[in-house]
Amino acid sequence: MPEPTKKEENEVSAPAPAPAPAPAPEPNKEKEAGTTRAKDEEEASPPSALPPGMGSRALERKDSEWSLGESPAAEEQDKQNANSQLSTLFVEKPQTGSVKVGENITFIAKVKAEDLLRKPTIKWFKGKWMDLASKAGKHLQLKETFERQTRMYTFEMQIIKAKENYAGNYRCEVTYKDKFDSCTFDLEVHESTGTTPNIDIRSAFKRSGDGQDDAGELDFSGLLKRREVKQQEEEPEVDVWELLRNANPSEYEKIAFQYGITDLRGMLKRLKRMRRVEKKSAAFAKILDPAYQVDKGGRVRFAVELADPKLEVKWYKNGQEIRPSTKYIFEHKGCERIMFINNCGLTDDSEYYVTAGDEKCSTELFVREPPVIVTKQLEDTNAYCGERVQLECEVSEDDANVKWFKNGEEIIPGPKSKYRIKIEGKKHILIIDEATKADGAEYSVMTTGGQSSAKLNVDLKPLKILTPLTDQIVHLGKEIYLKCEISENLSGKWTKNGLPIQEGDHLKIVHKGRIHKLVIANAVVEDEGDYVFAPDSYSITLPAKVHVIDPPKIILDGLDADNTVTVIAGSKLRLEIPITGEPPPKAIWSRADKAITEGSGRIRAESYPDSSTLVIDVAERDDSGVYHINLKNEAGEAHANIKIKVVDIPDPPVAPNVTDVGDDWCIMTWEPPAYDGGSPILGYFIERKKKQSSRWMRLNFDLCKETTFEPKKMIEGVAYEVRIFAVNAIGISKPSTPSKPFVPLAVTSPPTLLTVDSVTDTTVTMKWRPPDHIGAAGLDGYVLEYCFEGTADWIVANTELIDKTKFTITGLPMDARIFVRVKAVNKAGASEPKYYSQPILVKEIIERPKIRIPRHLKQTYIRRVGEAVNLVIPFQGKPRPELTWKKDGAEIDKNQINIRNSETDTIIFIRKAERSHSGKYDLQVKVEKFVETASIDIQIVDRPRPPQLVKIEDVWGENVALSWIPPKDDGNAAITGYTIQKADKKSMEWFTVIEHYHRTSATITELVIGNEYYFRVFAENTCGLSEDATMTKESAVIAKDGKIYKNPVYEDFDFTEAPMFTQPLVNTYAVAGYNATLNCSVRGNPKPKITWMKNKVAIVDDPRYRMFSNQGVCTLEIRKPSPYDGGTYCCKAVNDLGMVEIECKLEVKVIYQGINTPGQPVFLEGQQQVLKW
Repeated sequence: MPEPTKKEENEVSAPAPAPAPAPAPEPNKEKEAGTTRAKDEEEASPPSALPPGMGSRALERKDSEWSLGESPAAEEQDKQNANSQLSTLFVEKPQTGSVKVGENITFIAKVKAEDLLRKPTIKWFKGKWMDLASKAGKHLQLKETFERQTRMYTFEMQIIKAKENYAGNYRCEVTYKDKFDSCTFDLEVHESTGTTPNIDIRSAFKRSGDGQDDAGELDFSGLLKRREVKQQEEEPEVDVWELLRNANPSEYEKIAFQYGITDLRGMLKRLKRMRRVEKKSAAFAKILDPAYQVDKGGRVRFAVELADPKLEVKWYKNGQEIRPSTKYIFEHKGCERIMFINNCGLTDDSEYYVTAGDEKCSTELFVREPPVIVTKQLEDTNAYCGERVQLECEVSEDDANVKWFKNGEEIIPGPKSKYRIKIEGKKHILIIDEATKADGAEYSVMTTGGQSSAKLNVDLKPLKILTPLTDQIVHLGKEIYLKCEISENLSGKWTKNGLPIQEGDHLKIVHKGRIHKLVIANAVVEDEGDYVFAPDSYSITLPAKVHVIDPPKIILDGLDADNTVTVIAGSKLRLEIPITGEPPPKAIWSRADKAITEGSGRIRAESYPDSSTLVIDVAERDDSGVYHINLKNEAGEAHANIKIKVVDIPDPPVAPNVTDVGDDWCIMTWEPPAYDGGSPILGYFIERKKKQSSRWMRLNFDLCKETTFEPKKMIEGVAYEVRIFAVNAIGISKPSTPSKPFVPLAVTSPPTLLTVDSVTDTTVTMKWRPPDHIGAAGLDGYVLEYCFEGTADWIVANTELIDKTKFTITGLPMDARIFVRVKAVNKAGASEPKYYSQPILVKEIIERPKIRIPRHLKQTYIRRVGEAVNLVIPFQGKPRPELTWKKDGAEIDKNQINIRNSETDTIIFIRKAERSHSGKYDLQVKVEKFVETASIDIQIVDRPRPPQLVKIEDVWGENVALSWIPPKDDGNAAITGYTIQKADKKSMEWFTVIEHYHRTSATITELVIGNEYYFRVFAENTCGLSEDATMTKESAVIAKDGKIYKNPVYEDFDFTEAPMFTQPLVNTYAVAGYNATLNCSVRGNPKPKITWMKNKVAIVDDPRYRMFSNQGVCTLEIRKPSPYDGGTYCCKAVNDLGMVEIECKLEVKVIYQGINTPGQPVFLEGQQQVLKW
C-alpha cells in the first residue's frame, strides 16, 4: 500500500472562525444542515455505500490530511463586501464590541423615517440563520423607540451577563417594502487568562448530549474550558470495526479521527458489503471476517475453514498473489487455512482475499497510526492593528492532521479567509495578515494526541490630530468644505447630527492618505448641523458646526392670481402661508396699518418654523379687506398683500303661491330672495308637508332653475303646505314662509254598467253601478241626461242630484228612440259621462216568465219539526207576472203558510214547521199567455218512535240472540239504525252494546256468566234517537255450568244483487268556465261496471271528462264546461244479474260582464242580440 501523498503547497488559507453559538440553540438549523450534507454525500458515493449524514471529510481515503469541505467563508466575505457599500436605510449601524464574561453590552441601529409611511421591519441574527427574536428573555432583550421631532427609529439589542459562547458574528437586517439594508458586527467575550492543562484528545471528542437536540455534534470548545486535570485511566482495547458497525453515520468522522483511521472510505465500503445478505459458500465452511484492525507494527491473523481440505488455497493483496516470507506466514490445521502478517505498516492497509477452487472471500485490513502529540507549545503574543501575526507550534510527526481554534471555534481553511495556515514538516504556523482588534482572542491547536493554546492581544497605535475641523457659516447654494488631517492613514466615518453620512451627487467624501475631506457643492438648509469625523477603531472624534443662512420668502402658490381668499360667514378661517428662510424669519400681520398680534383674540396670528397663519374664528362680513404680511430675518425681508372676501348664504325667498290644484298635483310660483349672499343664486329646493304634520319632505334633489314648480304624487283630500329654499355657491338659505294650505281634489271616474232596467210606452228606467274610483271628495249624487235620436241636445232627466243608482225617465213619446248618459258629481265637479251604447226604443217589451229554482231546492228540502222555513225563489217576466202557489194540488192555507211576492221573487215562510207541512209545492208564473211552473219538495222530519216489540230469541253460553219489530212511526224519515243497551238485573244500570245497527236482530256476546240481563232498543233516523226505548219483557239468565251449547244452524246467505241506484242523478246547472260534477251512488254484487253517456253516446277517452268510482259513489267531472256541454247525461251500471241506468239534465249558464244570466241574457254594450236555445 503506497504512502499518502503530501500536498505540494505548504501554505493553505483558513477562513475566519465560524460564528459562536447563540444564547439558545436551534435544533431546526441543525436538521437543515444535516439534510443538505446528506444530499451532497448521496451524489459523491454509491447508494447505501455511506449512511445519510456522513460529512465530506469521510470520503477521503489513505491520506494523512483531512478534507474539511467548503466553508461559508466566501458567503461571509460577500456580506462584508456588501456592508462596505453605502447603506440605503441605516443612518447608524451596530458597531463591533467586546465585553467581559458576566457583563452587559448594547448594540444600537438607527433608521431615518422621513420617507417611510410606516415602521420598518428589523431582525437580529446570530451567525447566518439564527433569528434572535425568539431568544429574547433573561440574557437577551430587544427594544425599539421613535423620536417624533427627529423622526428617527432607534433599535437596540442588549446582551445581559454575557457568556463565552455568545462571542461571534451577528447580523442586523432592516426592510421596508422593496428596500433592504443589512450590516454585520462582531462580539468579543473576554475571560481570565490561564494555562490550559493537557487533555487527552479522545476525551475531547465527546457527545454534547445524550438524546438532546444537539446530540451527535462535536463540541471542540470543551478542550478550552477545562481547568481541572483528570488522571487518564488506561482505556481497554477497542475494536474500531465493531464501533463503526454499531455507530450512527454522523459519528463516522469523529471515530476515524479519534482512532487514527486513514482509509475511512474503504471501511465504509466494506461495511456496506458486510450488511448485505451473504450467500452460503460451497467451498468455504467459514469465511474471513468483513474487516480486521491492527495497530501500526502489530501482527494480524487471517483464517478460513474449507469444506474440502483438498482444495488449493491462494492469498491475494490488492489483486496480487502473496508468497510466503518472514512477513507473511501460512499455516494448515486440518480444514483451517491461516495467514499471519507480521510488523504491519501503513502499506499493509489494503484489501485481501483468498481463493479456493472457483470461489473466493475477501476482507479489508485497517492499520491504525499512533496519536500525534504537540512537542512545542503555542506562546502568548502581543501586536498592533495592521501588523502581521504568526502563531507557531510543532508536532511529533510530519504533515500530521492539526486543527486550529479561535475561542473554541474551529478555523476552517478557505480561499477567501484572512487566516492562512502554513505547514513546514512538523511545524504548523497560523498567519494573520493586517490584524485587527477583533483578532484578539485565545487561539489553540489540537491533534489526535494533544493540544496547546495561547493568547493574542491586538492593540491600537496612538493617534494624533494634525489638522482639526473648523466651524463654517455658508450661504444657501454655496459650497461647504470640511477638511482634517490625522497622524495615521486610517479610514473613518462622517456623521451629521449623530447619523452616518452617505456619499452621493450632492455630497462627496475624499480620503487621501492621512487627509479626509467632506465637500458639499450647493448648500441647502438641510445641510446645516453638527458634523463629526471619527477614525475607525479609535474613540477620537473631530467635530465642526455648519450654519446655512437664507433670506425670507413668502410662498403664495396656493392662492388665486389676485391673492384673494374667499371665506363663508360664520365659519373659521385658518390661512396658512408657507414661508422659508434660515434662520426662521419673524412674521408680522396687519390690516389698515393696524398690527394683528398673536394671542387669543377672534382675529389673531400664529407663527411656525415653516409657515405663518392668520386665524379668524367666526368670519363676519366686516372682516373683508386687504391683509398685509411682513417677514424679516438676518438675511433680509419679504412682503405680501392678501385679499379676504367673506360670503354668506342667501336670504330666504318669500312665501310661494299655489295657482292651480289637481287630484295629486298643484302648480306653485315664487319670487327670488332680496339678497343673494354675495354669490349668484344657483337654484331652489322645494319641500312640502301635510298640514297636520311637522315633517317636511324634499321634492327635488336637482336644483330647480326656474321660479315655478309642479309638485306631484300627493294624497287626494289631504291639506298640504309648501316652502322654498334658495341655494348659492355658499350653501342653502333658511326656508321661506310656508304657503297657504291647499287640498288636492279630483272628480270621480265615470259610473259603470249603465243598463236598461225596464221600458214602458212612456217611461224608460235606467240603472247603473257607482264609479270604480270615487276619491277623497266623495260622491254627492248622479245626473241622468238623455237626448232624442238625431239631435245633439242633452236634457237633464233629474232636476236634483239623486243618491240611488236607478232612475225612471218619464214623459217620453211612444215609439221614440233616445240616447242616455249618466254623470257622477262631487265637490270637484262632474265626472266623465257613461253612455248607453244603443238608442232605446220607448215601447214596452214582453219578457217570458222564467223561474230560477236555487240549487239546494232542486232536491228534497228537509227540515226538522219546530224549525223555520224561509224559501226565496227568484223569477223573471215582464210585465209583472201573476204568481200562484199550490200544495199537493190544493190551494195553500195562508193562515199556516205565509206567501210574499215582489217583482223579482216570491217567498214562502213557515215560522214553526210541522210534519203536516211536508209535501210538494207547485209555483206557477204567468205573463199574459206565457206560463212557467216549478215544484219544490219539502219534508219535515222528527225523531222516530221506539221499536214495537223486543224479545229474546235464544240464550246459549255467554250469548243472547235478540229480535225486534221496526217502529210504526219513523218520524217521516227513513230509519238509519238502532242502538242496543244492556242492564244487569241487580243494578239496572244501562250500558250501550251496539250503536247504529241496521238490522232487526242481533247477538249480544261476552256476557258475564251467572248474571241476569235485560235489553232495550232505540230507533234512530236523521233527527236522532227515539225518545223512548222498548225493553224486553223477560230477562236472560247466563247459566254457570251444565248447559250444553248447541251451535245454531245457519243457511248460506245469498249476497248477489242486481245493480240498483241508491242515490239518483239530479238536474244540475253549471257556470261556464268552472268545473262541474255529476254524482250518484249504486250498489250491486258482483260489482257493476259503470258507463257514462252524453245524449246516448258513451264518453270514452275524452280529456274534458274525468270519471271516479269510490265505495259505490260514481262521479263524472266536466272540466270548464261551455254551453255546448249542456245536455242529457246518463250513468249505466251493468253486472251478471242485470242492468240499470239513470239520467239527468245539465244546463250551462253564461256570465256577461259579471251578471249571471241563467235565463234570457241582458245584452250590454257592443253585444249582438242573437239568442239560440
